[in-house]
Amino acid sequence: MIFKKIRPLGKRVLIKRAEAVTKKGEIFLPDSAQEKPKQGKVVAVGPGEMKEDGNLIPVELNVGDLILFGAYAGTEVKHDDEDGDYLLMSEDDILAVLE
Repeated sequence: MIFKKIRPLGKRVLIKRAEAVTKKGEIFLPDSAQEKPKQGKVVAVGPGEMKEDGNLIPVELNVGDLILFGAYAGTEVKHDDEDGDYLLMSEDDILAVLE
């Protein structure tokens, strides 16, 4: 199923994964030899986490942030524009913001 709009809930974020390296020196790498990048750009953020006392703790990330995440973090999602890989993940799975 392909979606036109994805709105993360809670403390989840939607990430567009960076492009994979397809060439090493003068050698082109086949898809099976390419390692998926562990960095990407924040495309959308959820409102944050609601605590039991009713306070909302907002997500610390902003749209456009470049981030680093773990190798097995997130769930792959198909988006309507089909120009890259998208991941939906919890804010807890993000390791760092790249500046």
